[in-house]
Amino acid sequence: MADEVRVGVFLVAAGFPGYGHGQVLSGAVDAAVAAERAGFDDVWIAEHHFMSYGVCPSAATLAAYVLGRTERVEVGTAVSVLSSGHPIALAEQAALLDQVSGGRFRLGVGRGGPWVDLEVFGTGIDRFENGFAESLDLLLAALTRDRVSAKGETFRFREVEMVPKPGRPMRPVIASTSPGTVEVAAARGLPMLLGMHIGDQDKAAMMEGYAGAAAAHGHDLTGIPHVAAGVAYVADTTSEAVATMKAALPRWLEPGLAGYRPVDDRAYLPRDAHDYADLLCRLHPVGSPGHCAETMLATIERTGIRHLIFLVEGAGDPELTRRNITRLGAEVLPLVRASC
Repeated sequence: MADEVRVGVFLVAAGFPGYGHGQVLSGAVDAAVAAERAGFDDVWIAEHHFMSYGVCPSAATLAAYVLGRTERVEVGTAVSVLSSGHPIALAEQAALLDQVSGGRFRLGVGRGGPWVDLEVFGTGIDRFENGFAESLDLLLAALTRDRVSAKGETFRFREVEMVPKPGRPMRPVIASTSPGTVEVAAARGLPMLLGMHIGDQDKAAMMEGYAGAAAAHGHDLTGIPHVAAGVAYVADTTSEAVATMKAALPRWLEPGLAGYRPVDDRAYLPRDAHDYADLLCRLHPVGSPGHCAETMLATIERTGIRHLIFLVEGAGDPELTRRNITRLGAEVLPLVRASC
């Protein structure tokens, strides 16, 4: 139902120092299974290339594996990057996963950034700077029509049949970090995914901008399932949870954020890892069970977004991640759901 509150986990497959890539990826799968057992509604998987910030280069591939390891939760991509791939190929993967999972797959897409991925995969900087809307429209066509062709600036091909077709209408969620992307999502009536780097006030402002733009394009705003991302870590006391996060997060963030490499000679200055960790602890549910529940409920009230997903890997240890998921499910989610 449109007024339901949904809470999911957001898995970056964070490359903390001291763990091999196989350990990180196995830990992410175990976290997804733990999330289903703990009562979360969904699991979302991030995509990154050539960096330790996240060691999963294909969110759709890992989502497929997680779908096979779970039975109830929905599994989504947060997000698959359109600027460095082909939208028709992504539509085929999405339709395939929708069919074999019985409708449990959710697709999230984003513009990405001006990173070296564009060079490696041969799509080029123009796809990032000017090609997102065209890529998104082609993706939507492939997800909703029996046959598609293209005569655009970037994509030009004769008509082909889409096989397989999704088993249900698929409307991807759009990672929205700028007014331009908000406008793109709103013009098409697509839900937004708002990131963990901003707080409730900024999320509410983006929701307001979306509402005006979507209404101007004639879209009914009722029930559009926007998603808000954050960080969640629960401990016996808020001071204990914050101390754990402030000690652990910079070990991941410092080398991880430094891994973003521009495709051209534009300047890039990573965030200060310690300042960013402090910000995340202040913005999001990091604390005691009561504090975490109150913070989640405040986000719902301030933004109007009733679907929250949380990065749960912040302690930097797979066992602590699973413990965090279990405690959030047992001690926090019931408080949130009882109040909504």
